[in-house]
Amino acid sequence: MMRPAAAFLTALLLACSNNPYPDADADRKILYTNYREAPRTLDPAIAYTTSAHAITGNVYDTLLEYHYLKRPYELVPGLAEEIPRAEPRPGGRVAYRFRLRPGLLYQDDPSFALGGEGRSTREILAADVAFELMRIADPAVNSPVIEPFSNLLGFREFTAALAERRETDSDFAARPVREQYAELGGIEGVRVLDERELEIVLAAPYPQILYWFAMPFTTPVPWEAVQYYDGQEGREHFGDHPVGSGPFQLVEYNKQASMILDANPNWYGVRHPEWRAPGATYPTEGEAGDAERGLLDPALVGRSLPFLERIEFRREKESIPSFNKFLQGYYDAAGIIRESFDKVIREDRLSPEMAELDIRLEKSVIPAVYYLGFNMEDPVVGAPGGERARKLRQAMSMVIDVDEWLRLFANGRGVPAESPLPPGLFGYEEEYRNPYRRIDLERARALLAEAGFPDGIDPETGKPLRLSFDTPDTSAQGKLRFEFYVNAWRRIGLDVEIRATNYNQFQEKVRNGAYQIFQWGWVADYPDPENFFFLLWSEMARSKNQGPNSANFSDPRFDELFLAMKSMESDAERLAIIREMRGILEEERPWIELFHPEDYALYHGWLRGVKPAGISNPTAKYRDLEPAVRRSRREAWNEPVLWPLAVLLVLGVVITVPGIITFFRERQ
Repeated sequence: MMRPAAAFLTALLLACSNNPYPDADADRKILYTNYREAPRTLDPAIAYTTSAHAITGNVYDTLLEYHYLKRPYELVPGLAEEIPRAEPRPGGRVAYRFRLRPGLLYQDDPSFALGGEGRSTREILAADVAFELMRIADPAVNSPVIEPFSNLLGFREFTAALAERRETDSDFAARPVREQYAELGGIEGVRVLDERELEIVLAAPYPQILYWFAMPFTTPVPWEAVQYYDGQEGREHFGDHPVGSGPFQLVEYNKQASMILDANPNWYGVRHPEWRAPGATYPTEGEAGDAERGLLDPALVGRSLPFLERIEFRREKESIPSFNKFLQGYYDAAGIIRESFDKVIREDRLSPEMAELDIRLEKSVIPAVYYLGFNMEDPVVGAPGGERARKLRQAMSMVIDVDEWLRLFANGRGVPAESPLPPGLFGYEEEYRNPYRRIDLERARALLAEAGFPDGIDPETGKPLRLSFDTPDTSAQGKLRFEFYVNAWRRIGLDVEIRATNYNQFQEKVRNGAYQIFQWGWVADYPDPENFFFLLWSEMARSKNQGPNSANFSDPRFDELFLAMKSMESDAERLAIIREMRGILEEERPWIELFHPEDYALYHGWLRGVKPAGISNPTAKYRDLEPAVRRSRREAWNEPVLWPLAVLLVLGVVITVPGIITFFRERQ
């Protein structure tokens, strides 16, 4: 029989374990990660955040996807058998035909009973892709990607007809959306040819449309799920209950605590490994350096996906406890918190202490660019100022030391930008050096003198030329960052005033053209040079069409080249055009390119096959892990400290024994 003291100690030992997971899961291939806030919606037609994509990208499969290892990014077939080719049609139209793989199934779900009693799943059809494209066009859905899909023939007309019919016909508006879409005849440029084949027709060439078929926006969606999950009679809303075709399925969705994905047994990669489909097989080739990083390990190459049984997302409101749990082995990956950066990273490399724990550092350049922009409609710094303003912009570009800015404000995380194009995209050339992004104070002063501002002095006032720098950040930290640029310009004699406002006021200034200099950034929707150069296309000017060209840059030759480049295949001719466009921007300086942000992530050594995507692209299916190694290291890193328990036990005895003795004496 266990003595009371021993029983008490045993209970304390059991209670002191800090392992947040069941012991039964210790040897399972479960990836543990975390999130701060749950996504607002998991509806693939709407969700456009990285937090939502962590779920939708794994639950909803796409017709196309990206090669996991290759850079520049390369599309490969997903649910589609092959990547469709552009087919010219009369009137400048272009068509693409997608053919789905045979026998694709959705995950099991009760909603499929709407299509037949006893049904728990069904085959994925071309009509399901058409249904999702109509949902994007549906004004009631309010999808954020209407603009690119407006290239589809009849897309906007379908949107308008749907809105008008609902407004004028209450009976029509009360019917299920599937019936509404059918009655209107769908989108003219979206044709279902048979159960597995879909044709889309664009009103004009837009080859970038294929990238959108590698995003969950265009995933096949079953009408049954949209109709069933309506929030009525205790049912969830569709935005909280995804029903997809991907390698994982959502089995628990507690926004305040956890989100759990299990491997989907209906996924085509599981049911048909013999297909060796690109999206269901670990790749056999990658880019230079992948083999040395263990990404082409024979234990991974050519194996069927996914490797994981489950993905568990646990909510963590604070970054420090989350990072500590990573160090304890309870999360498999982590970002680097600011408070620990200098202890984790030394001279741009992982610290010896971290390396001894078999932790790996992975860096990935995000396809994005941050820049300082000039309002090219301003008479002093813009196009009306002619050659004088051009030399002023060139001089101001030559004194901004981005390496130093990154060191001071971003822990060195970033790649200095030479042009708008980030690494990983076609047209980016690592060896290219922009002559106006070299730090040269003497040349900058000479340019100012040539511009008529010797030593930065405005001849009209006899004082340093005064310019304004509008910013959307009034915080103390923001002020320090912006003062870095102002101090650099002060070194060549310019007087630049920071005008800090809140974001809404800043946007109002930009809308009204009441600004000279600003800082902004852009993250790619898809990895194509068109998605960056369009930011400087005159048709996208903020002053003209409220577009993203906040510099209001307008150059006829640049526009001509852009229109030719945007619809071309990525070949030598396209590269030559990109180089000429780059040269125009180099001389005109509507932007001072700053940096492409870099993401640093830490991974435990038991996690294999990890290559950050850079873009918001799901990669969990490619990751493998060794549960036994993880379990042993967790045990070693989290050994219970027993002496406080012994002290507590002694104190308990000292406190309770006199009371027990007194109790029995009184009973006698």
